[in-house]
Amino acid sequence: MNTTRILDRWLWLAVAVALVATAGCSVKTRGAVPPGTTEPDRFLYDKGTEALNAKKWLTAREFFKQVVETYTASPYRPDAKLGTGDTYLGEGTAEALVLAINEFREFLSFYPTNRRADYAQYKLGLAHFRQMRGPQRDQTETREAIRELQAFVDRYPNSSLMPEVRTKLREARDRLSESGFLVGFFYYRQRWYRGAIERFKEVLKQDPEYTGRDAVYFYLAESLVKDNRAAEALPIYERLVQEFEQSEHLAEAQKRIAELKALAQNKTGGI
Repeated sequence: MNTTRILDRWLWLAVAVALVATAGCSVKTRGAVPPGTTEPDRFLYDKGTEALNAKKWLTAREFFKQVVETYTASPYRPDAKLGTGDTYLGEGTAEALVLAINEFREFLSFYPTNRRADYAQYKLGLAHFRQMRGPQRDQTETREAIRELQAFVDRYPNSSLMPEVRTKLREARDRLSESGFLVGFFYYRQRWYRGAIERFKEVLKQDPEYTGRDAVYFYLAESLVKDNRAAEALPIYERLVQEFEQSEHLAEAQKRIAELKALAQNKTGGI
């Protein structure tokens, strides 16, 4: 009986070792270069690109990393470094996005004048962009995305990637501005109008192109009225009407303008 148990244990151990060895061989074989290949670095890079396009992130990463780590003088090394970052970006998990940021930062550090430096800067911003949280949550990653995307705009004004970058930058700025607006709106609902006024003004100062600024105008003006500063509120309502042909606050703003102008005329005796 004991002999049988011992044999069984050895059999399972042998099977386990065989499985591990097979797995190890499969990984090594995946990145192996066929004998006689004249440009092994290009072969590996092309294989990595093929896997990347097929969204086989781990496989692509193995090929790219072999180029980066083995062929340090290869002309394909910079592109393989970017490819490695793209595999992490494609994977998209929180951990992978952190690793993507590291890859793109290293690329910009190692190859600051490379022809694809603009691509690396964009992807660096995109890795932060994809970690942005909702407007009611912490905005650290939103600020990082804005910083890196703005760096792209400043450094690569003629890049073909500019339209995509500007779209993402606007979205990130809108997220941050919405976060600030929600704080001001909370103050407004709590009837702390002076706090709301300061917050709304800060949003407009920091991001005058905020796409949701019609709401900021409206509640800033409302707060001013409730704080007995109607004269300051009137031009804010008028800005809303002038800048937005469509807004859920448009009709109410027009009504307020008429009321404030009528009130002003009554106070001056119609003069």
